Amino acid sequence: MSSYVYVLRCGDGSLYTGWTNDLKQRLAAHQSGKGAKYTRGRLPIEMVYFEEMPDKSAALKRENELKKLKKTEKELLIKNLK
Repeated sequence: MSSYVYVLRCGDGSLYTGWTNDLKQRLAAHQSGKGAKYTRGRLPIEMVYFEEMPDKSAALKRENELKKLKKTEKELLIKNLK
């Protein structure tokens, strides 16, 4: 089963990184204020980056790698997508 790692841009400009096995459902949860505690107080949010991974283990590993990046490095990753 595929899993995803994603980056959200919050209303305050901060970036949130997470993983899921259902990207559409997880985004809807974040947007409705029922997602992570971090994003609840920082609405609105938008998805600015995601990667499909082969399984949960790979998604968790990649999420950890992305969380270690500085914000400027994440912004470069997002910019290179466009």
